[in-house]
Amino acid sequence: MKMDINESHGPALPVSGPRKTDPPPRAERLAMIRPSAAGRGVCLLSVPGLRCGGCVAAVERALAELPQVVSARANLTLKQVRVVLARADDDPLPVLERLDALGHEAHPIEADREADTKGEGPGLLRAMAVAGFGAMNVMLLSVAVWSGADGIMRETFHLISGLIALPVVAYAGQPFFWSALSALKARRLNMDVPIALAILLAVALSLFETARGGEEVFFDAAVTLLFFLLTGRYLDQLMRDRARSAVMGLARLAPKGALRLLADGGREWLPKEAIAPGMRLVVAAGERLPVDARIRRGTTDLDRSIVTGEAMPLSAGPGMDLEAGTLNLTGEIEVEVLRAADASFLAEMMRMLGAAEGGRGGYVRIADRAARLYAPVVHLLALLTFMGWLWITRDWQASAFVAISVLIITCPCALGLAVPVAHVVAAGRLMREGVLMKDGAALERLAEIDRALFDKTGTLTTGTPRITGGPEDADDRAVARALALRSRHPAARAIAGQLDAFELTAEAVAEHPGLGVEGVVRGRRARLGRASWVAKIAAGPRPETGPAFAIEGQEARMFDLHETLRPAAREAVAELKAEGLPVALLSGDAGERAARIAALAGIDEVHHGATPAQKVAHLDALRNGGHRALMVGDGLNDAAALAAAHVSMAPASASEAGRTAADFVILRDGLDAVPATYGLARATARIVRQNFALAIAYNCIAIPLAMAGLVTPLLAALAMSGSSILVIGNALRLNGRLAPPKARPEPQALMMPA
Repeated sequence: MKMDINESHGPALPVSGPRKTDPPPRAERLAMIRPSAAGRGVCLLSVPGLRCGGCVAAVERALAELPQVVSARANLTLKQVRVVLARADDDPLPVLERLDALGHEAHPIEADREADTKGEGPGLLRAMAVAGFGAMNVMLLSVAVWSGADGIMRETFHLISGLIALPVVAYAGQPFFWSALSALKARRLNMDVPIALAILLAVALSLFETARGGEEVFFDAAVTLLFFLLTGRYLDQLMRDRARSAVMGLARLAPKGALRLLADGGREWLPKEAIAPGMRLVVAAGERLPVDARIRRGTTDLDRSIVTGEAMPLSAGPGMDLEAGTLNLTGEIEVEVLRAADASFLAEMMRMLGAAEGGRGGYVRIADRAARLYAPVVHLLALLTFMGWLWITRDWQASAFVAISVLIITCPCALGLAVPVAHVVAAGRLMREGVLMKDGAALERLAEIDRALFDKTGTLTTGTPRITGGPEDADDRAVARALALRSRHPAARAIAGQLDAFELTAEAVAEHPGLGVEGVVRGRRARLGRASWVAKIAAGPRPETGPAFAIEGQEARMFDLHETLRPAAREAVAELKAEGLPVALLSGDAGERAARIAALAGIDEVHHGATPAQKVAHLDALRNGGHRALMVGDGLNDAAALAAAHVSMAPASASEAGRTAADFVILRDGLDAVPATYGLARATARIVRQNFALAIAYNCIAIPLAMAGLVTPLLAALAMSGSSILVIGNALRLNGRLAPPKARPEPQALMMPA
């Protein structure tokens, strides 16, 4: 029989076996598919049976073999599988059948949402309680035997121990038995096969010894092994449930739908999935936005703590862009939808948080390879041990006793948990500090950097300049504001947000990249943007460089813009330097402005006037020189550089392309998140190396002792489970790694002319 050797588990059902269900009808299967770019389809499935890194590797590898599958990524924390199909009309039936063949039952994510949030914790806890109760009672009887009970008293204690152990093992051992059975049915070996085999052999040998009146039985070892294995698995599940609850908590921030404003002034309620870009919605006080949108009418106060981390309300009016999940506090507003729900900022946050452990970094690949070798190696060692002892002693019972100890004491759990448990703890810690991590591999790469590069506008600075000057006439201010509302440029956003003018509608508005915005107001052209471009329709003296506004035939008016450093920017740069990292500014801005901001932030090395292609070339040159650079940027022009860097970060205010390309998204305003995340990455790398060392040292010491017959099955159970708990406890130390944010200086103190 050909076996696929992988550390993979079947369904994690503590008290019931695997269930086979008929696939849904074709119409329901096609409804699972969500169209994506290039005509491809995305299918998101809930797979409750995912339980370890081996499961993830086995599922991804098996699904990738299907001809219609472009890519497959499994998420252990959320117990989900995301499959990209070649076409949006591809039938996902082969995917469901392949998962079923692997022993994993899959459901559309919507249908299993509630079950997913509960996790396996309660069932594992019940099984652990039963195993703990049985272990205490069997141990008490074993103590009596160890104290000298013999004859009929010893046989009675053995019989009672067996009567307690059999139902306990039958109930509490089901997670391991069903997992091993599912793997064997799928012609695979997984880490639960030797565990189940050791438990069953220990119970069977104990029953045989009890029946023949033997002196030694191993009921205590079997039940205690179950208890400690379930304890380690429950702790791991508890951590993953907490990470999953963070994602589901974000999902609850978005309402199920909203009121759409119709052309005739009426209103209709639409579910979140039916809301499309361009629609007008009405958001009442006390409601959250289901999608990203821009205010068109009304003023209100907002709670944007989901984005900024700040609890103070923010006043908002027409022209301001809002993220999904933002809470409207005081007044009713009319908004225009910018993106669909599945492309919103909140959906992006959920995807990034959920993918915290999804990367395949170097440590993960090492652990996966070691885990795949575990099952065949441990079976071979146990067989060789049995044969060796049988040849030496001619006693099959003693040989089986030693072989069982070998099966029990070998510990892949600690090695398998070494990486993912550290990454999950780190991801949760970062989330509480306002940083989203895309995957664990990014955390590994961040720990390896030897320099840091910052963009200027929107990264070192707030991205929304303060303005002075401009037109003085109220009508002209209204025209300038009407044009500014139609642009995404930071300067235009600043002008739209700070000009207090009445509403005015401009016609035929068009944005000219690199120049500005042009429209028609009351029959005359109006321009807002680059001074030289605006001067072409203006009368009077030619304006200087900088943003300008003019109505055709009238004198141009200049805007003075002032940039502001982000909170804690100087402190962040100083901390990175203190860690021995050179820090540089890589900006597309003019030399004088870039140099001034760099001086304020404490950066000595400045590269200015860089185009997107030049930024990528600079990063490639660093890589070719053997350097590993961190890039922190925000704009659309930084997306390529963020993707090209060894690792990258972007603030939440970054463009959608920038957030997508970045490995980390900083939700709070302060740049002190950059050195804090770097510090946590280095601490996580140390924890992972320590976990590897603990797991390897344990196996190097424990396996020879067990093969030499110096370890009983009971001691093997204690040692094996204790090593897993030690690895989890070591990773939990990361929870105390980050300190609360320090008090930050007022950004106005750093204001300077742009």
